[in-house]
Amino acid sequence: MDLLTSLRILSDAGRLRLLRLLAREELSVADLQEILGMGQSRISMQLSQLRSAGFVEVRKQGQRSLYHLTPAAKEESIVADAIERTAAEMPESVQDDLALNLILSRRKDHLRGYFDELAGKFGRSYVPGRSWKALSEALLKLLPPLVIADLGAGEGTLSLMLAQRAKKVIAVDASPKMVEYGVGLARRNGIENLEYRQGDMEDLPIAESSVDLVLIHQALHHAIHPQTALRESYRVLKPGGRLIILDLLKHDIDEVRDLYADLWPGFSLAELMEMLRIAGFAMREASTVDRAAEPPFFESVLAVGSKPDSPFSTE
Repeated sequence: MDLLTSLRILSDAGRLRLLRLLAREELSVADLQEILGMGQSRISMQLSQLRSAGFVEVRKQGQRSLYHLTPAAKEESIVADAIERTAAEMPESVQDDLALNLILSRRKDHLRGYFDELAGKFGRSYVPGRSWKALSEALLKLLPPLVIADLGAGEGTLSLMLAQRAKKVIAVDASPKMVEYGVGLARRNGIENLEYRQGDMEDLPIAESSVDLVLIHQALHHAIHPQTALRESYRVLKPGGRLIILDLLKHDIDEVRDLYADLWPGFSLAELMEMLRIAGFAMREASTVDRAAEPPFFESVLAVGSKPDSPFSTE
């Protein structure tokens, strides 16, 4: 885009506030109305202008349209400078940040509430992608004894299995009720090397470079920012450590989002490979490992990456 057009687009305070928010987070028109206190028609018009300029793009999530800054806009110095100056010079920025943080907090509360309701009965209900065949494929990748982090551990079914052979298992889940149930389950089974911790997979309560293996089993599609979750996994892994992801292959079944609190409709093999690359993992691989026998025939994908200097890799 030419300079004069960019300057014209960036000359409006409302559009600058939108750009600043969308640089931080993917948001709907309703979210932006709540944050900015503007009417829907005004926000929609400004988003249309920003899209035409190539600064903003949209992603469909069921019936919702979520807007975010384009990769090209992030690389434009004039856009980055405008966003930075907006934060420093526009007094509304402080209120915008507070309102955005409330929305993000509410999203996480919704997820925690959903899984709190499932505590104790999660394993007795059908969940897309939950497959013993796919799980076995992941277990074949293990080289015990290891210090293992199980992210989005839920009730701890997988954690309990791993603890039988692992040096130590750290099970992390955002739901207090899931953690409470998992702790009780480990205690009843006399498992002493399983430690449950409440926390977010995007901000792990685990020390840097402290685990040999990170498992994310049917949980990455619940992350608000999957890429951040993978960066956190990279952070807590020791050099040579390995990340194993089991998740849904990307699908178009909108009802799943509401039934299971999914934020993402699974991931394609190419998306997982790219996310692993961006997070810094070496020896990346991804494959489809299972297909459900009943409609709508959900498929499971297995993705593996290793932190550089991996003893598992010949690279």
